[in-house]
Amino acid sequence: MKKFIFSLVTILFVVPTLRAENVGVPAECEDVMLQAFYWDSYDANKTSTKYGRTKWIDLLADTAAINANFDLVWLPPSAKAGTNGVGYNHKKLSSQDSSWGTKGKLVELIAALHRGSTKVLADIVINHRANKSNWCDFEEDVFGEGYGSFQLTEAHICSDDECFTTSTSTCYGSETHGAKDTGSKFDGLRDLDHTSEYVQSWAKAYLRWMKGVMQYDGFRHDMTLGFGGQYLGMYNEASDPYLSVSELWEGIDRQKQHLVETGYNTMIFDFQQKYELHKAIVNGSYSKLLKNSNSFRGQGLERYAVTFVDNHDTFERDGYGNNQFGGQYCNLSDATTKARVLQAYAYILSMPGVPCVFWPHWKSYQEEINAMIAIRKKAGIHSQSQVLEETSSSYAYSATIQGHQRKVILRLGKNRDMTIPAGYWKCVDGDHYTIYMEVGQGVETVSGERLPMSGEKFIENGQLYIRQGEHVYDATGRMVK
Repeated sequence: MKKFIFSLVTILFVVPTLRAENVGVPAECEDVMLQAFYWDSYDANKTSTKYGRTKWIDLLADTAAINANFDLVWLPPSAKAGTNGVGYNHKKLSSQDSSWGTKGKLVELIAALHRGSTKVLADIVINHRANKSNWCDFEEDVFGEGYGSFQLTEAHICSDDECFTTSTSTCYGSETHGAKDTGSKFDGLRDLDHTSEYVQSWAKAYLRWMKGVMQYDGFRHDMTLGFGGQYLGMYNEASDPYLSVSELWEGIDRQKQHLVETGYNTMIFDFQQKYELHKAIVNGSYSKLLKNSNSFRGQGLERYAVTFVDNHDTFERDGYGNNQFGGQYCNLSDATTKARVLQAYAYILSMPGVPCVFWPHWKSYQEEINAMIAIRKKAGIHSQSQVLEETSSSYAYSATIQGHQRKVILRLGKNRDMTIPAGYWKCVDGDHYTIYMEVGQGVETVSGERLPMSGEKFIENGQLYIRQGEHVYDATGRMVK
């Protein structure tokens, strides 16, 4: 029940300056992503890691379940980092031993995921760099034959970095520096000058090496607010990732500007939709979901959206209290929190964009989330799927979404309509959410068997099944016994 392959027609998306083909932005993408870590999840001894450790060796043990449900896996930064940790303060990119495990185990993990046809995204940190022994020195990156070696120096640090204005810095007052920062400053580590051709060559070599040697398929780019989007577009052009997604923790106007700067050669995490979705579910104010103009869907940019419910940063930092259901202070074993989180996944797993599932949520609600993924894949919902109808009322929401293979109807809220629409069958019915899938036209067969249109629905080993008479079918309509 892993993959459904369809013949896709690339459509020219009508946005000014947009090309028919984009680097790192697969057209009509049916993929579902897993973020396979959270903050400090390399360390099982920390109190915040109650949803399981996620070192390479731990993920290796989970590859069968991951491959069965996900098309993309986003791994944490895998380079050698200062004081170890999650890895966003990297010291030596060409060393792939980290808190998450050894390079050997990482290579083994990537190979195991590839055997299951799952692609792997590297977490790329090139906005800033940790020092070697003082404020302004760095370790050398030795990528090897065909990629080169690079020694960054204070000449490659942005001129407005705090290292040049802090009196205790070893390069205080130095006139050897790069140009001014092309984005927002990142305090604590050295901001790199991306106007420098040497820094550009270093970044391109690193990304090509991560694909060619480490065998990553694509990239999640960290802190892209910190440098001009034109450089990210340049680096993606040079390395040709399957999928690129930018972390730009900003509003839709700034995110649209970033897309233009990159030449539309990246996707972006849809932070605004995440926050509006949380508010809509907690307050029952589902009108916030009606093509909200602050979201990518509201701007007609669904193709560029990676949607999510929580991630390592928001989970670590957000303390929502009683009016939200995100952040580590929420108890995922609480029935109300579970109902809200699963409503949110029913939404993103039914809607356009590329949905990203967060590890603590998947480990806590694996059966329910896997069932929703199965429905999405059977219907062929993709990043550019059309939302054909959409309505909201007091504590109720309904949307009809067109997939490559069939339509899906999503209903949310305590006052949602519970009647089964003509021509549909009920796939999932949870606390304040229901998903229906259209029955195929004519006499449809899958693997030689008629798609079940009625019967008992149940979950077993994380998969959705339908019992009809003497036989049991999976969510794709294949008879399994």
